Formats: sequence, structure tokens, C-alpha cells
Amino acid sequence: MIEIEALTKVYGPARAPAVDEVSLYVPRGSVFGFLGPNGAGKTTTIKMLAGLITPDSGRVRLGGYDVARQRSAAMAQFGAVLEGSRNVYWSLSAWQNLMYFGRLKGLRKAQVAERAEDLLTDLGLWERRDDKVGGFSRGMQQKVAIAAALIAGPPIVLLDEPTLGLDVEATRTVKNWIVEQARELGTTILLTTHQLDVAQELCDRVAVMRQGRLVADLPTRELLARFRERDRYEIRVEGAAPPGFDAVARDGVTTISVRVSDPIEVYEVVERLRAHGAVIESLTQVQPGLEDVFVSLLNEPSHAA
Repeated sequence: MIEIEALTKVYGPARAPAVDEVSLYVPRGSVFGFLGPNGAGKTTTIKMLAGLITPDSGRVRLGGYDVARQRSAAMAQFGAVLEGSRNVYWSLSAWQNLMYFGRLKGLRKAQVAERAEDLLTDLGLWERRDDKVGGFSRGMQQKVAIAAALIAGPPIVLLDEPTLGLDVEATRTVKNWIVEQARELGTTILLTTHQLDVAQELCDRVAVMRQGRLVADLPTRELLARFRERDRYEIRVEGAAPPGFDAVARDGVTTISVRVSDPIEVYEVVERLRAHGAVIESLTQVQPGLEDVFVSLLNEPSHAA
């Protein structure tokens, strides 16, 4: 659904590339995490994707339509919820917002009404549909913004920090909605966030930008597997650890961290613990989180995706 080919944008007298030969492919019905630190080139890439700025070279297609040559058709494929801005009108009710944006996008009144009822019901806002959005909580306002972006049924939706500032309940509602849209309705979700735990939970695939270039573009599980610490294990034992082990105790269970040069050495450590009378509860290889991978990618001199 999203095809980005050798996309490049340069700025300033020095012609420094903000985006440098970036290519991506996002299939239909996937949740794609587009990550990077501030200044990495994500925003510039998204603005080119949305037709807001023109690339110096390269091409973007949305749903098969070229953004530069078929702008109107390409933009019809795309909806967006941007963080840090008012995506809806606070002086209007939730219902009025959806009716306005639906009509603005060319839908008939009856179509908008049916779609608005479904969206507000799914997002838990139907009972508040006639209340002004300005009086809503941050989470409720975000839900209305999501509904407004979806009112015309675009097959591609950009979500920029969709759960930032939301409480636990609102966060879970939005997360469930993202999964439902992708898995059941085939919507393609482009997710940008600094909340890497959210990206790890939701994204099928993750791309990471650094200094205008892609440093990773892999399925999330494969990306995590590449950075698995194959030499580090954690052993959980009951009670206190015997002397001489690197351990942390909590709630009657002790976690012992072990680094080995060969996996067979782990079993030797287990035998040593048993010899001291320790009761082994579990043995696991340390798995990195997406935050660990993200930091590693940004700190490496270079990394091939």
C-alpha cells in the first residue's frame, strides 16, 4: 500500500540531505513502525509521503497512485492523526466533527452518518457524541481525531504518537483499535512513536532512521532476534543466591545474571548453584526489547538493514 523508492530531500546552501535515498515497502493490512530520534528525517519523509513537500528525487506511491503525478487519487488513500496539533474542532461536538470531515471528503450525508455511528461506537464515544470536544479528556479527544481521520475509510492511516498522554484505559482502547483495523479490516497503519514499548507490541515490521538514512527495516521479531544477547542468561532461584553470584533479590525470588562464552557453560553454573542447595525456578536467555535495539542502532558506527 505504501511504496517509497530512493526518496531524497536536501536543504540549505550545503545541500545536506535530510532524507537520503530512502526506500520502503509497506504491505496492505500491516502495522508498520517508522522510528528514529528527533532530526533523523522521519518528519520530512512523512511530509513527502503526504504530498506536503516535494522530494528532490525518488518516488512515493500510496495504494498504487503516484503522489507527484496523481496527487488527488493518492491523497484519497491517506488519513492522518498528528501529535501535538488540533486534529478536530473543539467548539464542535464529536458528531459534528465527523459530519464535517466526512462531507469535506466528498461523502453523502447518509454515508457519513452511518460511518460516524460505527466509529464512535467502536471507540466508546457514542453516548458523548453530542458533547463539545473541547470538554473531553485528552484520550477522548484523541479518539475523535482518529475517527475523523477514518471517516472516509482511507486504506492507509498515519498515527503519530497515538497513545502519548493517554491513561491506561484509553491507551488500551486505541491499541485494540489499531490491531482491529489492520487485522480485520485490512487498513495499513503507519505508526510513528517514541514509546518503543507500544511499537514493539503493535508493529509487524519496524524501520529505523538515523541521519536521513535507514539503518534497519525488518520484521519486529527478526530485528529483536538479531540483537539477542547470546552470551547472557538469567537464572531464577528461590530465596537468596549463594555467595559469588551477580544477583538481585525481590519478593523471595532471586535473579542471577550470567555471561558465558559457550552455552554449555550455563549448565555448569546451574550445577554449581544446585551444589549450594539452590532451587532453580527458571533459566532464560536474555531477550532485548525494542528500546535496547533502538539505542544500539543509533550508537553503532554503521549498520546494514
